[in-house]
Amino acid sequence: TINIMTTFDISFISSSNFSSFLCMLETFNKYCWKKFFPSFQDWQCIQSKGCFFLEEDGEIISHQYRMQIAQRSMVYLTIKPLNLSQVEGKPSPWLSVDTALYILKENESQANLQLMCFTELRNREVFGWTGELGPGIYWLIPSTTGCRLRKEVKPVTEEAQLVYRDETGELFLTKEFRSALSNIFEVIDLDGNGHLSLEEYNFFELRTSGEKCDEDAWAVCRENFDTKKNELTRQGFMDLNLMEANDREGDPRDLWVTLHSMGYNKALELTAACPFVIDIYAEKCKPRIKAVHMEPCSGQLEKAICKSVLNKGEAKLMDGYENIIVYTYNCNTWITSVIENKSDDKVIIHINNELSKNCMNNRGLNIFAVEVAPKSTMVCQHVMPLNEQQEWIYYCIYSLIS
Repeated sequence: TINIMTTFDISFISSSNFSSFLCMLETFNKYCWKKFFPSFQDWQCIQSKGCFFLEEDGEIISHQYRMQIAQRSMVYLTIKPLNLSQVEGKPSPWLSVDTALYILKENESQANLQLMCFTELRNREVFGWTGELGPGIYWLIPSTTGCRLRKEVKPVTEEAQLVYRDETGELFLTKEFRSALSNIFEVIDLDGNGHLSLEEYNFFELRTSGEKCDEDAWAVCRENFDTKKNELTRQGFMDLNLMEANDREGDPRDLWVTLHSMGYNKALELTAACPFVIDIYAEKCKPRIKAVHMEPCSGQLEKAICKSVLNKGEAKLMDGYENIIVYTYNCNTWITSVIENKSDDKVIIHINNELSKNCMNNRGLNIFAVEVAPKSTMVCQHVMPLNEQQEWIYYCIYSLIS
């Protein structure tokens, strides 16, 4: 059995001076951020957007990227949730979702990736890293713990209307549906140039239909819908969806399939996705970035997280079992635990978080068990505070079942 406890205590702050404390904390954060991240006005910058999508089974899918650095340079990378709200003072609800970016260097082949770093510094919703990178190809793998991007529990009582007909019988998209489509366009326009290239559109097609649009179909699309420099405009994207609605004679079922795939519920609220934006600055050269996959946040990401926790976390042996080690990494924003099984047999570990206070984890359960294969490591859980402005205590008991 292992007992692991971490306390984050801000309970000494009274409610009367809490706002003053937050101002002090913000000033301190800005000071630390500026210390690590000075002005980058003269550095060359590139930006790309992407999105985390929450599947029905709880798995998280996201874009993954290749970055090219032409020469050795100081580099500054950040990732943050993308705010799509047009209402001042009312930001998008997913801004509270944690984001991270793992940077892996490609050595000879894509199969041989070396973890270089990850964005562990934080300023509000922005997570960043700065340091020197040599010339080469790097993979950027976005990550979120899954603590705050999780399945919606609130039922939707009324389904939003997507289309309507005027007095002449002509079909139109509703204002609410057009707003949702405009936000979808904003998310899938990865380079932010206001138009959709075939590559960008194909990420959307793969997500919503599982198929790509080939060059011939794209040529037909360009002939029939508004384009600029062979790329689909926002209006063209709207008209494309209107055509699909007309093809189904106003039946919205296929439109809902698209919306659900992009993370929208029946009330046209984005609840099962978190769009994000990546910014990369380099001092000596212009970095290049390209979205190449949209894959589950597992595989290479799982390996990268395990590697980072083994490198930076605190290790504890299970009592009486020297081949089973629990590593715990605390980055203040969240805690990640990784279990390493050095034995030749699989083991089942029982995890109990019931004594934790003001905590949530990515599994959604206080008590659960995990099976760890022989000679392997696995991410056990990510833990975050329910309320970041209150004390939170992480207290976890690990026990060997078999």
